[in-house]
Amino acid sequence: MSINLSKGQQISLTKSGGGELTLVRMGLGWQAAQKKGFFARMTAKEIDLDASALLFADKQAVDVVFFQHLTSDDGSVRHTGDNRVGGAGQGGDDESILVDLKRVPVHVDQIVFTVNSFTGQTFEEVENAFCRLVDETTGQELARYTLTGGGAHTAQIMAKVFRSGDGWQMGAIGSPAEGRTFQDLMPAVAPHL
Repeated sequence: MSINLSKGQQISLTKSGGGELTLVRMGLGWQAAQKKGFFARMTAKEIDLDASALLFADKQAVDVVFFQHLTSDDGSVRHTGDNRVGGAGQGGDDESILVDLKRVPVHVDQIVFTVNSFTGQTFEEVENAFCRLVDETTGQELARYTLTGGGAHTAQIMAKVFRSGDGWQMGAIGSPAEGRTFQDLMPAVAPHL
């Protein structure tokens, strides 16, 4: 059973039957908003959203996984590849990042997931956007955060997974930001660490 997360809400990453999750997938899906009017088809634009995973140790960035660096240096986090047009929207994932929680180095205490519009369009031009967390071993969706509200921003700090005791938790952030790349988002990420 999936949980629809609200901004700021946190969930524990444990299996419903007990035990901890070991392999999770953060999926991102979106569609270009449908334009209205006679010339809508002729002026439709593709939107290139990019998912990134920023790995932190004691609030210091130690690695990043994104479309130009698909695997973390330690191999625990892997991006499945860049999608430059979206289209899944309410269906499957357009971009995915796999996290092997058991392989994440002990010094890494947070992984922040961001999305940015590489082509510079704002979220006013995006619809049916979501991020979701899936138990990759069973395919079960655990949590979904809908990127609602559009807005004149070009990026969003979506969610994070973080160590809590001996396990992990997920928190929905949903904070708008500005930037075409993850580097542009670093100042906006800092308050969420």
